[in-house]
Amino acid sequence: MSQLPVIVGFGGINPAGRASFHHAYRRLIIDKLDTHTRQETLTDLAILTGLATGSNGNYLNQDGQECSATDLIQELQTQLLSNTLIRRIEKSCFDVDKVVFNKAACLNFGENKLNFRLRKRQMPQNIPESWEVKETAPGQFDIQVSNHMDVIIPDTKKAPVQAAGQLPSGFEPGKLYQSRNHPRNLQMTVFAASDAISSCGIPFETIANSVAPDKIAVYASNSIGQLDDYGFGGLTKFPSLGKRTTSKQMPLGYAQMPADFVNAYILGNVGTTGGSLGACATFLYNLRSGVNDIRSGRRKVVLVGGSDSPVTPEIIEGFRAMGALAEDKDLLALDKLSELTDDDYRKACRPFGNNCGFTIGESSQFTLLMSDDLAIELGADIYGAVPEVFVNADGHKKSISAPGIGNYITLAKSASLVRNMLGKESLQQRSFVQAHGTSTPQNRVTESHVINETAKAFSIQNWPVAAIKSYIGHSQGTAGGDQLSSSLGTWKYGYIPGILTTPEFASDVHQSNLFFSNQHIEVGSTGMDSVFLNSKGFGGNNASAAVIAPHIVKSMLQKRYSKSEWQTYETKLETTRQVANAYDQSAIRGEAKPLYLYDHNVLQGEDLHISDKEITLPGYDNPINLDVENPFDDIC
Repeated sequence: MSQLPVIVGFGGINPAGRASFHHAYRRLIIDKLDTHTRQETLTDLAILTGLATGSNGNYLNQDGQECSATDLIQELQTQLLSNTLIRRIEKSCFDVDKVVFNKAACLNFGENKLNFRLRKRQMPQNIPESWEVKETAPGQFDIQVSNHMDVIIPDTKKAPVQAAGQLPSGFEPGKLYQSRNHPRNLQMTVFAASDAISSCGIPFETIANSVAPDKIAVYASNSIGQLDDYGFGGLTKFPSLGKRTTSKQMPLGYAQMPADFVNAYILGNVGTTGGSLGACATFLYNLRSGVNDIRSGRRKVVLVGGSDSPVTPEIIEGFRAMGALAEDKDLLALDKLSELTDDDYRKACRPFGNNCGFTIGESSQFTLLMSDDLAIELGADIYGAVPEVFVNADGHKKSISAPGIGNYITLAKSASLVRNMLGKESLQQRSFVQAHGTSTPQNRVTESHVINETAKAFSIQNWPVAAIKSYIGHSQGTAGGDQLSSSLGTWKYGYIPGILTTPEFASDVHQSNLFFSNQHIEVGSTGMDSVFLNSKGFGGNNASAAVIAPHIVKSMLQKRYSKSEWQTYETKLETTRQVANAYDQSAIRGEAKPLYLYDHNVLQGEDLHISDKEITLPGYDNPINLDVENPFDDIC
């Protein structure tokens, strides 16, 4: 009997805010929320971004004045909404008006001397003594240098791409714990993984003590690595800038580091660990590892995650050079504008509409999975289930970055699974798709064809298609986590977020059997039985995950467990929800801090008790069983 991998916690941070308790999802449908729920989410954003602090049940605004949550939000609402989602890149990331680059300015070589010319704005503040400077025209200088190794010619230019999905303005995860010069990506990881674990409502010590240490796994990574100055970015460029390479830049740059940080500083995990890489499908690759582990019985608890922070000049320039990003000049041409306003940058990402490229985004998302028997035993709150994740490559390709045939296979298999699990009517009438939806002209055609052909094959009419990158941008390998978080919100509040940035859908989009909407689609909290998360990644990395709604999972598990077992579960569930809600409220008040255990319970080999039957670890309630079965007993 296969165990069903159920979702018992989720959390993170993206341009819409904190993921746990659906706050980031709420930001997407903010106009559909009741007053209390809207106020909670905006208050949470105010605390996250440092615009307010908690104070004796009330709040202090930036002037230090005490006020109620109602008064606080009345004062800050416009600012909070403006400081989230896709927007013009802020100086906290980098100055889009002054992107630094080096420009060759040599005129000719004289005997043992270098001659070049600079404009006034290129001249350094402190002119080296070896420079002989002569102004040959207003604002123009000829320079002669005897030692050309002294020459560094800086210049700046305006960034051709100026929109991105950035974390809420003012949110600085590194200030919430002892970050010790960690790359931004890993700071986000600490916050996001902590948020997911705390959202569960069951202390992780209780979870860990319920199973053997090797029955826990962590699968987390990103698609690019840590490419800011504290990671691989600084490692590669510091030598040419004359800066010192540090001992941390190399190890902290690796793409599997999100899993490593969770193991070492949050969970103390000694079970399985790993980080799959698959371009835009990376989160779903890691989710697949977790699902397979739980279904097979090898693991009981798996934390799955992703964390990408690619809003840097270098990464943006790389994607721009590929022709993948929405450049300012193309946005101007698209809307026949002479200049771009803040509202125009908001609408840079237009999945399945007339568009000109995707918009980069940053996000860190984590999901806590459990086997269904452990979830019932502990009284875990179940947000949904992931029965399978399908992965297929594209086969032979001409261009490594071009789309291919693999996504047809992954999505069709997912649809078939849901049909066989829940029935034809459920698939046809009560399922929807979270599209990859990048906002490139190529993706709108190729992905719409994949989804439309799948709908035709399974006789699905008007299949609803969502594309949340229109709100938060493309967070690369973590995009699947953003899709999952948003989908769980639909089952709480009953809306599939509309593709609001797309005024009309392009004529070349395949949609005979699909339903695209630039308005929120009201479906009710139990109106959808399943959702398909879809990812189409560079290099032919395709993945589709089927996710089952919590009300359906409940009816499935009631068939597996007796009435008395279910009653016991529901009694425990009440306590779980109380503890989880207490965490949410403490976060809204600014009292919750990330889990970060530095130099905590560090074990050496001498601390272990090892026999030929088991290994006992100090600080862990259960031993690790060494009675490993022979899987090849028919031949040895």
